Amino acid sequence: MTVQQIQPVVPAQGRRFRAYSAKHLDQLTARAGLGEAERLAVRAVATVLPFRTNDYVLESLIDWSAAPHDPIYRLVFPQADMLPPEDVAPIASLLARGAPEQELQAAAHAVRRRLNPHPAGQLALNVPDLADEPLPGVQHKYPETMLIFPRQGQTCHAYCTYCFRWAQFVGEPDLKMATDDMTRVVAYLAAHPEITSVLVTGGDPMIMGTGVLRRYVEPLLGLEQLESIRIGTKALSYWPQRFVSDPDADDALRLFEQVSRAGKTLALMAHFTHPRELEPALVARAIGRIRAAGAVIRTQAPLIRTINDDPVTWSGMWRTQLRLGLVPYYLFVERDTGPQGYFAVPLVRAAEIFREAYSSVSGLCRTVRGPSMSATPGKVCVDGVADVAGQRVFVLHMIQARDPSLVGRPFFARFDPDAVWLSDLEPAFADRFPFESGPGPQFAAVGSDSELLASAD
Repeated sequence: MTVQQIQPVVPAQGRRFRAYSAKHLDQLTARAGLGEAERLAVRAVATVLPFRTNDYVLESLIDWSAAPHDPIYRLVFPQADMLPPEDVAPIASLLARGAPEQELQAAAHAVRRRLNPHPAGQLALNVPDLADEPLPGVQHKYPETMLIFPRQGQTCHAYCTYCFRWAQFVGEPDLKMATDDMTRVVAYLAAHPEITSVLVTGGDPMIMGTGVLRRYVEPLLGLEQLESIRIGTKALSYWPQRFVSDPDADDALRLFEQVSRAGKTLALMAHFTHPRELEPALVARAIGRIRAAGAVIRTQAPLIRTINDDPVTWSGMWRTQLRLGLVPYYLFVERDTGPQGYFAVPLVRAAEIFREAYSSVSGLCRTVRGPSMSATPGKVCVDGVADVAGQRVFVLHMIQARDPSLVGRPFFARFDPDAVWLSDLEPAFADRFPFESGPGPQFAAVGSDSELLASAD
């Protein structure tokens, strides 16, 4: 079936998009039953971290009778205790006395700089050079994959409270990654034939009108080396009207068809954090239209405390995704940025949740991988906990790596029940991890297990 064969959708199925920002927070959080002091603290958090939502999220996804504990409410609304009290209280005081915006932003800026705004070497290690000049708005971390951050796509229909790219949205230009120079992007791709997949990301590229999106996608279609074009988006969760009843919804689907006709796989990398995001009938309609246009939809999300940190949530979500024709792809670990300390789940618990959920679904759902940490050396997967040579250890491997020779090789870390990120771990049976440089032997002998451990080099 083609886009032309799909019946048009009556516009009344979706209202015109309306965004709500921090200036609406006091009214919205009052609806959730928050008292004056807590509402003020929430506004203080939203001075540091971004807040944005819309009518669809407010009326179709949030269960207001359960707010503020409802998982979708917590997914989009800042929490008063998301940041340390010593950071929140001074900004709340400034808000209470009506301090000038410049003073508020100076205080917020100081807090943001302590929140590791660009983890995993996004600016220091991932930005490539073209003709000895940096290529801003582009990341090239793994040999075969390149990321493009389109300038007009660096916002979203709504923001997630856990967002690891929060720095894109806070209005500080030196923290933002973006480009609109596709001539240089294409030149870089031509100079790097090892790149076979491009991810257009943000923000959310589907926030752009189709005419603007086309300016980023069409120049890629003539590159023989490219096998796939990916678009990272949460529009299916936060504004499915983008593919159904928006004025240029059909044009977006025609662009998807154009990618397929050019011999490329178009993959929508859809973020679904909670099963409720899949429940509205409008979502199934949007999915059907996207798939009819020749695109594949892969799903991913991080494991987030208080929102989806139990195996039943994940197994139910994966099964629903499978029924809708989606491909479960990744379960991520909350990144070491922003309010990580509030949302992170210990790695040992993350591995348990993944294993329990994974073991209760059919093989077709087991395309999903995780728990995965998108860390500086690459995507590190926690395979589980084991007893090896008398030691309790984490067993890990790299799904992706800056050094491709490390992909798929197992390695070990000392067991730490409180660890939430790679930097919390210490190597087991070794002086260093495989991705760390240093003199001397990497693996120490451990009796009868020394040969096994040496093979993980």
